[in-house]
Amino acid sequence: MTSVPSAPGPAQVVLTRVVLNQADIDRALTRIAHEILEANKGSQDLVLLGIPRRGYPLAVRLAAKIAAADPTVDAAAIVGQLDVTMFRDDLSHQPTRPPYPTQLPRTGIDNKVVVLIDDVLYSGRTIRAALDALIDLGRPRIVRLAVLIDRGHRELPIRADHVGKNLPTSSSEKVRVRLEETDSAGGGATDGAPDGAPVNEVVIEATA
Repeated sequence: MTSVPSAPGPAQVVLTRVVLNQADIDRALTRIAHEILEANKGSQDLVLLGIPRRGYPLAVRLAAKIAAADPTVDAAAIVGQLDVTMFRDDLSHQPTRPPYPTQLPRTGIDNKVVVLIDDVLYSGRTIRAALDALIDLGRPRIVRLAVLIDRGHRELPIRADHVGKNLPTSSSEKVRVRLEETDSAGGGATDGAPDGAPVNEVVIEATA
């Protein structure tokens, strides 16, 4: 008896909706930079630590905006990168990911006001891992959190101090942040840019 292969099911259609474009992202980061300065009552003892991958370029952009608002600030001197790979609690459930280098400012983080920077706040587990990583590196005076997008669905009691945009989503949707430092239009950008061109946008993806 010859078996007949079953017909392939219908292809899933991914619906993409842009929620922040390049200008929106820039405005959100400008507002966050001023909020950070206001909360800290200036730039004294500030350190911005970006979480790879997209938290770090966002931290670099924020440092530049803080330096533009306060000419006494050296943007390169207050920004660093904090890798949290080995502190995550989901390593056994995620594809293997290479660690990124942790790079602290020359002044370190002891007795500093450390602002963790990430692109999307979701379950809170990445930030929990970041807090564990910080403990191994020093003792900040204050730790705050700034994110470009807060999409809800928290699994841990973690809240952002500075948010670019609160974005209610369903758990089945995906929020994609695409930055020119890490992404290109070849990844499915919707801004009309040709493949390979830099792109800055935040999109929600849902399967039809």
